[in-house]
Amino acid sequence: MSAKDDRRITADMTLLDVVHAHPATDPVFRSRDAAAGVCLLCTALFDSIETVAARHHLDLAALLDDLENAVRTAPPA
Repeated sequence: MSAKDDRRITADMTLLDVVHAHPATDPVFRSRDAAAGVCLLCTALFDSIETVAARHHLDLAALLDDLENAVRTAPPA
């Protein structure tokens, strides 16, 4: 099974679902605020990652990789 097959975060998930399940992803979304020109967690909380990436011209694959990395490297709760 490849790393892409065992993702915990998928493009169809909402930002709220991701941050709620994985608080360590908050800084990843915040790191994209400047590129997006808005606070993503303030304006797109109920949108899917895929929709947000398309709307704000963000690299979806890189965003998903960074989110996964944040989850994998987060200290245990």
